[in-house]
Amino acid sequence: MTSAPFLLAAMLDARLAPDPLAFLEAARRELAQGAGPHRLAQLLALCSRHLRAGTPLAPDAHAAARARQAGFDPARWSTLDAARVALLLAFPAPAPRDTAAAFEACLRFADHGELCALYHALPLLPHGEHLAAHAAEGCRSNMRTVFEAVACDSPYPVRCFDEVAWRQLVIKAVFIDAPLWRVHGLDTRLSSQLARMALDLADERRSAGRPVPPQLWLCLGVHGGERGARALQAELDGGGAAARTAALLALARAGAAQRALAWLDTRPSPHPSLAACLQDGDFTQAAFGRLSQPATGAAS
Repeated sequence: MTSAPFLLAAMLDARLAPDPLAFLEAARRELAQGAGPHRLAQLLALCSRHLRAGTPLAPDAHAAARARQAGFDPARWSTLDAARVALLLAFPAPAPRDTAAAFEACLRFADHGELCALYHALPLLPHGEHLAAHAAEGCRSNMRTVFEAVACDSPYPVRCFDEVAWRQLVIKAVFIDAPLWRVHGLDTRLSSQLARMALDLADERRSAGRPVPPQLWLCLGVHGGERGARALQAELDGGGAAARTAALLALARAGAAQRALAWLDTRPSPHPSLAACLQDGDFTQAAFGRLSQPATGAAS
């Protein structure tokens, strides 16, 4: 498997002008020659002088697929994100304490963009599994982009978070409307405790006269029980197209695909692709992501 540093270097080589490439090469040499954690933090900050914030990295499909195989997903990264992650990976860290010292030094004075890069790097850092407490702290951020840098498009939380931190991440994603379908491994870590928390949140929303976020129903799986079934029926009886789409998919995820298909036989489909998903047995979080995109021809 091709290494993450090599893949990042290739993507940046394809996107950057000579000046930022020269800066990155000089920074890598400095780190290889023994620059310490505080200098690494300075170099991360200096990146913004050489690379423009907001410029998409935009890897081609082949490069993106190879990156996912290597354990990261840069599809939504900027070139500045990628450059900072590349420098973090260039820092020599033979022991867990070296990784922790570097991460904590960078975290201490990080601005918003640097925070996001630090959290993007988590699944790639040597001994990064020892930084789960810092990652959980990132999930408590009030900045949605920082939360998503930890929670979305990354294998780190599902691999490294304990059950309490995992459930908190998932419920917060629902609460702030971060894309839950992009939380890697959601379908592998559903539980009765998570389902209960999700149903409690649904009840709170309804009591306040507010709609339930459709992605909340991804949290149930087979763990919702009778309470979950009643909640899903309420969405089918009174929800809009997005709510009914999510509820029908959730019924299938709970083992009641035939009931969902029978419902569709007698009513207009809330999404033109939903029946095909149910018939194909595609009830995954990725299917929800596709179904949550706007579609023409859906019933209102």
